[in-house]
Amino acid sequence: MARSVFRFLSRQSDTVTLESETHLLRLPRFSDYRQWYLLRSESRRFLEPWEPTWRSDELSESSFRSRVVRNEQEFASGQALPLFLFLKAEQQLLGGLTIGYIRRGASQCCMVGYWMGERYAGHGHMLAALKLAIPYIFGELQLHRIEAACIPDNGRSIRLLEKAGFQREGYLREYLKINGEWRDHLMYSLLAGDRTQPRIQAAPERGLLDPQTTGN
Repeated sequence: MARSVFRFLSRQSDTVTLESETHLLRLPRFSDYRQWYLLRSESRRFLEPWEPTWRSDELSESSFRSRVVRNEQEFASGQALPLFLFLKAEQQLLGGLTIGYIRRGASQCCMVGYWMGERYAGHGHMLAALKLAIPYIFGELQLHRIEAACIPDNGRSIRLLEKAGFQREGYLREYLKINGEWRDHLMYSLLAGDRTQPRIQAAPERGLLDPQTTGN
């Protein structure tokens, strides 16, 4: 899984795979459409309150293919790393995690967003995904700061971020337009230096860790 920052910023054909014994994060592929369509369709009512308004063609194959191409372009340019989360053994799609808004220069920062299929929420899968992504962000990408924003009444997301070691920093008024309305958000952050005292705990077999989403 080792990748240098230079390769991340400059190559066109490389990819990233982050994996543990049980979970796998990788870039979306065209062949993922069927799994993605089924999971997003059955989880629509679960996801919509936490996401931007779904377009009329949100679940179409052409829209998905455009998304995959855009993801590859963002990855190739070093702007973002949109990943799908799978159960490794079954290759079953669970949700997604995006390392986005990557800023270099003086800030050395990114923002993470995530979504989880309804039937897989509450089982610790997104905490497992963060445990893969955080070392990659601070190690391979050599960033200094990770940000995450969530709606104040999204208790699952708040609990997840705090369990992963993120600290609450502020309250952002009407920060994002979610499901047709401008919504306030809480800002959380994790710094590279925070990891000198590990705070990420093992996920229980079942629990309250997965957020519904903080973005897609």
